[in-house]
Amino acid sequence: MNVLWFSNTPAIGSSYLEKNFKIKGTGGWLQSLNTNIEPFVNLTVVFHYPYKIKPFEFQKTKFFPVYSGNIIWENLKRRIVSVNYDTEFLDQYLKIIEETNPDIIHIQGTENAFLCIIGNTKKPIVVSIQGNITVITKKYFSGFDGKYLNLKEDKFNFKSLLFGRKNFKKNLNSMVKMSKIEQKRMKNIPNVIGRTDWDFRITRVLAPSSNYFKGGEILRNGFYVNKWNNLYNKGKLILFTTSSDNYFKGLETTLHALSLLQNLGFDVEWQIAGVSETSLINKITKKYLKNIYPKKGLKLLGALDEETLISNMLSSHIYIMPSHIENSPNNLCEAMILGMPCIATFAGGTGSIMKDQEDGILIQDGDPWAMAGAIIELINSPEKSLFYSNAARIKALNRHDVSNTVNQYLAIYSKIIEDRKQ
Repeated sequence: MNVLWFSNTPAIGSSYLEKNFKIKGTGGWLQSLNTNIEPFVNLTVVFHYPYKIKPFEFQKTKFFPVYSGNIIWENLKRRIVSVNYDTEFLDQYLKIIEETNPDIIHIQGTENAFLCIIGNTKKPIVVSIQGNITVITKKYFSGFDGKYLNLKEDKFNFKSLLFGRKNFKKNLNSMVKMSKIEQKRMKNIPNVIGRTDWDFRITRVLAPSSNYFKGGEILRNGFYVNKWNNLYNKGKLILFTTSSDNYFKGLETTLHALSLLQNLGFDVEWQIAGVSETSLINKITKKYLKNIYPKKGLKLLGALDEETLISNMLSSHIYIMPSHIENSPNNLCEAMILGMPCIATFAGGTGSIMKDQEDGILIQDGDPWAMAGAIIELINSPEKSLFYSNAARIKALNRHDVSNTVNQYLAIYSKIIEDRKQ
């Protein structure tokens, strides 16, 4: 079976590739799926890249980098206007399809230009639902209002001088434009792969004629082989969150909850990966919370490699996912498969990933009082923490089982190909 992926990232993570092809590895669940499915199919991956690189092979997968334009010029354009592509690369996509002659095309995500191939090729197509820009734009201000959009990051360097300092107004403007393209293209999607009640429901509206298939995710290997065993007893309480420098990820809720816990006399350290002291969202949160912003107990760790991330999670007591909108957040899935006691916001698809009072605690997004109260609930009930820990790990190991997930995708591909023949 010849399978052609169109992916936002190269879906690989290798120092060999960085050295020989100048391609930065991305890791993540797509890399894991690539590694595990390539023995069973002839896989080709198409991705955009800001440097001219010829097609290449690595292990059993072929890669077609599509040149997205001079990186300096593209970033200069983005400094002035929001740049969103739709059909600009269609001819290149179709040329690759003709050259590789796939039995099926799998587009990873709806927020990219790849959807323009729908209706322009006779090959069967399936689209994986990751996040959804249309819904994100509606939830964008769930944490902060719009008065912080024009705030810029403090970093001054050559890159910021040339391309401009980051601000969220440009990010939102780009998302709004992207969502219009997404809605237009999703109407014609024939087949979708999702994982949650949320992505099923939104695709019944945004892609009303599509067939819906369920396909899981394979996590990074280190999360399968490690197991959490650090139940809180007494002393310093270590909390952990993986987030990012985004407007809608709920940083303001976590830091408000941290202050509430400290006001009650708890000795707390809240570690947050993916956000650093210099991140723009941290600057905004300081201005938003004012004197509520915690003066101690906060460790912003920035980007962490897989090994360091797992080590920090294993040495923490509780995992908290505070986002205002998600589909199936990998960070929560990773915490569950480690067997951590988890608290998450009931946002988007998280209710399909974790069940309240069964394998964790779900709270309303944006509610720091409920978040702090859920933390207190877990530390006051070690039995409940252990119960959730074991239930979460069992559920996640089953949901992210490697062979089962690979077989899901092989069955989906075969079904769509067979249906096209009839």
